[in-house]
Amino acid sequence: MSACCQDMTSRLKLAKEQTQDLITKTTKLQSENQRLEIRAEVANAFLSKFQLTADELNILRGPREGPITEDFFKALGKVKQIHNDVKILLRTNQQTAGLEIMEQMALLQETSYEKLYRWAQAECRTLTQESCDISPAQTQAMEALQDRLVLYNYILDEFGTARRSAVVRGFIDALTRGGPGGTPRPIEMHSHDPLRYVGDMLAWLHQAAASEKEHLEVLLKLVTMQGVQDNIQQVVGHITEGVCRPLKVRIEQVIVAEPGAVLLYKLSNLLKFYHYTISGIVGNCAATLLTTIEEMHVLSKKMFFNSLSLHASKLMDKVELPPPDLGPTTALNHTLSLLREVLSCHDSSVVPLDARQADFVQVLSCIMDPLLQLCTVSASNLDTADMATYMVNSLYMMKTTLSLFEFTDERLEMLQFQIEAHLDTLINEQASFVLTRAGLSYIYNSVQQHKPEQGPLSNLPNMDGGSLKAAMSSAEFLSGSKGDK
Repeated sequence: MSACCQDMTSRLKLAKEQTQDLITKTTKLQSENQRLEIRAEVANAFLSKFQLTADELNILRGPREGPITEDFFKALGKVKQIHNDVKILLRTNQQTAGLEIMEQMALLQETSYEKLYRWAQAECRTLTQESCDISPAQTQAMEALQDRLVLYNYILDEFGTARRSAVVRGFIDALTRGGPGGTPRPIEMHSHDPLRYVGDMLAWLHQAAASEKEHLEVLLKLVTMQGVQDNIQQVVGHITEGVCRPLKVRIEQVIVAEPGAVLLYKLSNLLKFYHYTISGIVGNCAATLLTTIEEMHVLSKKMFFNSLSLHASKLMDKVELPPPDLGPTTALNHTLSLLREVLSCHDSSVVPLDARQADFVQVLSCIMDPLLQLCTVSASNLDTADMATYMVNSLYMMKTTLSLFEFTDERLEMLQFQIEAHLDTLINEQASFVLTRAGLSYIYNSVQQHKPEQGPLSNLPNMDGGSLKAAMSSAEFLSGSKGDK
């Protein structure tokens, strides 16, 4: 047994010596394999972090005419992320790899943006119908293109051009053809009614501007850069610019036809209202539509005041004589009726307080000053009492009319002063007439002019008690009129 154990020990020792190199080599190979596996994992993580898959590359490098899907935007987002993350490599000893990856991603980005731009351009060119459906892909495209401001602006211009064509065609159709099936009726059908005609055109444009702004808000809702609202307002201004010429021609035709002062004033207020309303959509930018509406407002206002001036000049061309009852003349009543209509139709809800006050002051100057002159000239041939009576009646009619409206306090105060002055004249004339008729004028004047140092009144001629009693008894008509009263 000892010999057998010794033999087994010798054999084991020999086997161990023979396999030692193999075990060492195996251990080395296992360690190397572990290191290679770790490096493979690092390499795969690196490739996953800084490279695109084959499918992603195919999506981005596909044909220009191909559709843009959600996968395209995911791949483009990954390219942008890699381009940003690779900057970390430039801070390490892997600068060469970092530069190569950055160059590769930059080239891939430009190719992708070019494809996206061409697709978005083609999509915008199809938006020439009255209805405008903005797809989610178009909204995402604008979000992506905001990193390329030039391409972003080009797409906005393309969108604005397409929608401008659609709005112009829609406006012309609304004017001449009406809505689907003839409802609503063509706006031109109401050209005989200037106020409704202009109002319908402006209402259509207001609705169109609001709709176009909504379309742009949908298109740019994912854009996060500053100035988006300015972009929207500028594009809406460009879209609505195409309708300015046909609108201006038609409104000018209405205004120069001289429909009358009241209607011109209503048109002026209507234009002012829509200028205020549409400016809330397109903002305070220099939109051509706002400029056109403002020009028509100024023109209608100018024609309105020209009409008032012409009316005033006609009053002075042929001055009407006061009627027998010394009441207001027909021309005065007609002019005050015109003034009431003008001031009543002023839309105070949209016009600022200062502007309204300025309008009222200007209107009153155009009408009231000639009216006062007319009354003065008309009463020039009357005697003093009749003139005062006529002027009081006329001025009271003017005051009654103005008292119904705001911003007339100054005029009302002036008219009241004039009324009181004429009433004083009338009272003096009537008192003088009564005293003369009663034969008391001498007594009245003597009393008025007497001074204490002249002594008693009875010392004056015809001022003794008997003379005064005789004079008072002779004024029979005073007691008769009192009894009649």
